[in-house]
Amino acid sequence: MQWWKSIPLHHKILGGLILGALFGALFNISKYELEVRHRVDGTIQTSNLQHWMKVEFLAPDGTPLGSYGPEDQLKIIQHLRTHMKEKRGRTDFRVTPSSDSPYTLPDVQSVEKVRTIAVIIKPIGTIFIRLLMFVAIPLVLASLIVGAASLGDIRHVGRLGGKTMLFYLCTITTAITVGLTLVNLISPGTRLSPDAKENLMMEFRPDVASSVQPPDLLEMLVRIVPTNPFSAISGGEMLQIVFFALMIGVSLTMIDTGRSKPVIDFFDGLSETMIKMVGMIMTMAPYGVFALIAATVGEFGFDILETLIWYSATLVLGLLIQTFLVLGPAVRIFSGIPYKKFFSGMKEPMLVAFTTSSSGATLPVNMKACENNLGVPKKITSFVLPLGATINMDGTSMYQAVAAVFIAQVYAMDLNLAQQLTILLTAVLASIGTAPVPGVGIVMLIIVLRSVNVPEEGIALILGVDRLLDMCRTVPNILGDAAVATIVAKQEGVLEPRP
Repeated sequence: MQWWKSIPLHHKILGGLILGALFGALFNISKYELEVRHRVDGTIQTSNLQHWMKVEFLAPDGTPLGSYGPEDQLKIIQHLRTHMKEKRGRTDFRVTPSSDSPYTLPDVQSVEKVRTIAVIIKPIGTIFIRLLMFVAIPLVLASLIVGAASLGDIRHVGRLGGKTMLFYLCTITTAITVGLTLVNLISPGTRLSPDAKENLMMEFRPDVASSVQPPDLLEMLVRIVPTNPFSAISGGEMLQIVFFALMIGVSLTMIDTGRSKPVIDFFDGLSETMIKMVGMIMTMAPYGVFALIAATVGEFGFDILETLIWYSATLVLGLLIQTFLVLGPAVRIFSGIPYKKFFSGMKEPMLVAFTTSSSGATLPVNMKACENNLGVPKKITSFVLPLGATINMDGTSMYQAVAAVFIAQVYAMDLNLAQQLTILLTAVLASIGTAPVPGVGIVMLIIVLRSVNVPEEGIALILGVDRLLDMCRTVPNILGDAAVATIVAKQEGVLEPRP
C-alpha cells in the first residue's frame, strides 16, 4: 500500500470522481422499472415492475384515474405522490405486462425507482459530508475567536470587515452581471421546444413553498445578533456564530493579559485540533467522493442534459468565465499570487466543493488550503472564509439570474432593463440569505422569480439538471471566498508567499 500513500490527495479525489461517474453510469437507475409497495390483507408487500406495457391507476370501484406507458416513470411517481398528498383515498394499480394478462396491485402505498448499488452506497458520501460539517462550526468558532483576539483594536476589526464585505459584493455583482449578459445573448429559453416544455413541466412539477418570503435587509441585519449564542451554534447559524466569536475575540483584547491568555490558548488549541481532524477526515475523501458521484450519476444520469443543453451550457459557460476570467485574474492583480499557483493550491477544495455541492462542508478544507498553500494567515481565513461561506455565493447568485431569465424566455416574457436590475439586486440579497448547503438555491430562486412576476411553476423546467449544476456552481462559490481572502490578506500586508 506504499504506492497508495505516495499519491497526492487531490489525485486520489479526482480518481474517485472519475471512477464514481463511470460506476454510476454503469449501474444507473432504470427509466422503466418501478418498485411498488402495496397493502395485501393488512401486510405491506413490495413488487418490482420490470417488463410492462401499461400502468393504470384505479379507484376502489374500478374507475380509471390515469393511464401511463413505459416512458412515464416520473409521471407515475408524481401522480401517486399528488394523490397521497391530497388524501384522495385508496388507489389500485392495474399492470399490463409485455407478455402476460393484466393483474392488479391493491392499495398502493408508494411507487419509487428501483435503486441500484450506485445509489445504495450513497450513505458513505453522506457520512463524509456530515464529518466535514461536524468540524466546520467548532473550527470557525475557535479560529475566529483567536483571529479577532490577535487583531486587537476594534477599529481594525471593523476595517477588515468593511473591506471583506466590499470585495464580496463586487464578486457577487460581477457573477450576476456575467450571467445576465450571457443569458440575454444566448437566449436559451427561446430554444426549448413546446413539447420539451410540456414534458418537463409534467415530470418535474415542483411543490413551490408558498411560505418563502423575500429577504428584508434590515431583518437580516437584526438576525445577525443572536439572542442565544448556544442555540445559534447548535442550529448552525453561521453569521450569528461569526458575530458571537468576534465579540468574544474583541472582548479578550480588552481584559488583562493574564486572564485572556488561557482562554486564547484554549481556543487556539481547539482550532489546531479541528484542523488536524480535517486532515484525518480527508483521508476518506476519495471514497466519499466516489459514493457521492456514483449516486448522482446513477440516479439522475446525463440524459436530461440533452433537453436542457442550452440552459446548462449558458450557466456552465458563465461559471467558467467567473472562475477563470474574473476570480483568477483578480487574485493575480490584487494579491500578486500567480494564476496557476492559485488554482493549483485550490485543487482539493474545488474537488470537494464539486462533489459535495456544499460551501459549508468545504469550509474546513478551504481554510486549510488557503493557509497552507496560498499563505493566508489564520487570523484572515478565520474571519473572511466563514463570512464568505454564508454570504458570498458567486455561482448560486449567477444561477438564480440565469434561471430567472431562462424561465421568463420560455414563457415569452420580455424582461426590460429595470426588471433585470431588480433580478440583480434580489439575487444579491438572496445570495446573502442562502444557507451553504446543497439544493437551497432552488428555494431562493422563488424569491427572484417573484420579484419580476415570472411564474414560479417554471422552476419545474430546470429541476431535472439542478443537482448536476449545483455541483458546478459550488466551485466558484468557494473560489470567490478564497480569492477575497488572498486580496484582504495582501491589503492588510500579512500575506505570506508560499514556494
